[in-house]
Amino acid sequence: MKKIIAILTLTVTLGFVGCQDFLDEAPVLTQSSDLSLSTYNGLSSAIAGAYSPLVSSTWYGSFFVLDAEMRAGNATIPTNTDFTSGRMRTPYDMAYSPTVTSGLWGFGYYVISAANNVINNLEGKDVGGVTLQDLNNLKAEALFLRALAHFDMVRLYATSYSKDKDAPGVPIILKTDQTATEQPSRSSVSDVYDQIIADLLEAERIIHPTYVRQGVADAKAVVSLPVIQALLSRVYLNQQNWQKAADYATLVINNPKFTLWTVAEYTKVWGKDVAGATGEVIFEVYGKKDNDYDSWWEGPSHMTNPIGYADCAANDDLTGLFEATDVRGNLFRTDADGASGSLWTLKYVGKGDGDAINTPDFNNVIVLRLSEMYLNRAEAISNGAAIPGASTLGDLNAIRANRGVSPLVSAGSDAIFNERRLELNFEGHLWFDYARTKRGFYNSNIDQNLTADDYRFLLPIPQRELDVNKNLVQNSGY
Repeated sequence: MKKIIAILTLTVTLGFVGCQDFLDEAPVLTQSSDLSLSTYNGLSSAIAGAYSPLVSSTWYGSFFVLDAEMRAGNATIPTNTDFTSGRMRTPYDMAYSPTVTSGLWGFGYYVISAANNVINNLEGKDVGGVTLQDLNNLKAEALFLRALAHFDMVRLYATSYSKDKDAPGVPIILKTDQTATEQPSRSSVSDVYDQIIADLLEAERIIHPTYVRQGVADAKAVVSLPVIQALLSRVYLNQQNWQKAADYATLVINNPKFTLWTVAEYTKVWGKDVAGATGEVIFEVYGKKDNDYDSWWEGPSHMTNPIGYADCAANDDLTGLFEATDVRGNLFRTDADGASGSLWTLKYVGKGDGDAINTPDFNNVIVLRLSEMYLNRAEAISNGAAIPGASTLGDLNAIRANRGVSPLVSAGSDAIFNERRLELNFEGHLWFDYARTKRGFYNSNIDQNLTADDYRFLLPIPQRELDVNKNLVQNSGY
């Protein structure tokens, strides 16, 4: 499908508010779309603004990550419920419905529309000192954002590729036409993955190897070649293309820009701007008060703070897994007097931009980092991929050596899965790991066993989308 559904085009404008957070100059927001699309500077501003919705509470700015942790059982509501505001009750109970579901659908297609506006309007703009490479760099950023949005939505609203690649996925939108009345149906999961990979491979091919958007406060919050390669590794892992997953992980692992955090570094890098300049961060969303999309009170530094909203505590099922010497186990705290009865993650400690109660703190949220690449490669090798000099055991132990824990002597699928849970906790991975590896699990929050084919592994498509597009089919069970 080449056109976007009508309800979304009504809300799409070229300039996204809120990209002032990491740009020296804000994009022009008062021009018409046609005028903004007519110049290189207008197109560049459009892409700069398209990053901003990633930090919304619906996406990486909070609930896409924290809700996944709650559903998977890494997170829970505090033992003393007097501390909570009730914001995490739906993922805790897994009580989703078409009218109570993730809002990512709207935000995802919003970003896709902005990316499409740029991708489809680059021709002939290599004038006045603008080179073809300049245009290719913009296109690569747009392709990445379009791929990321399609990828996150197909993981959230559709069955995993490994379970049924022919199942309904999400609509593939490659052209934004504000006069279109077409109502696209859901493409298959396989077709969505094919489009994601095609976008990322083209982005990899055309971006300059050293390109990083200028005028940004956080160079890790924008697209670069290793960002594209890291996402390709994750996508191929979900597709179970083991060799490609390992190949792209290796490209990032071998990149001298990235190094594993040491035991001494591990507790000091989370949430703060310093993380963007140190070893593991490949791509993150940049939290800042000036971004109109920022989650503010519902951001992770407030939701996981015992003196904030305090809705998202660490589950004993997680915190009891760490060895005594594991520095990752030190990344949890209690409140000052222990009144909450819970532990809280320190991955979202904030930058010190607020006082957590009168003004919520702001936090960078890591999307892609180096440890994941080691874990991706370890899993891929265990499933038949071959990388000279690399092994599953070696990759797992490389991480463990930098976390202060004893090396493994063997590494099967359970060891890989458990290491991912330990390393990537509270980063939004475990729920999707359960789904793609076809694992059921016991959810202590609701005292239920979820089988691998439980309908709740797919979130319902928002009812408002079904109401305006009769070609959309709801997921079974809702």
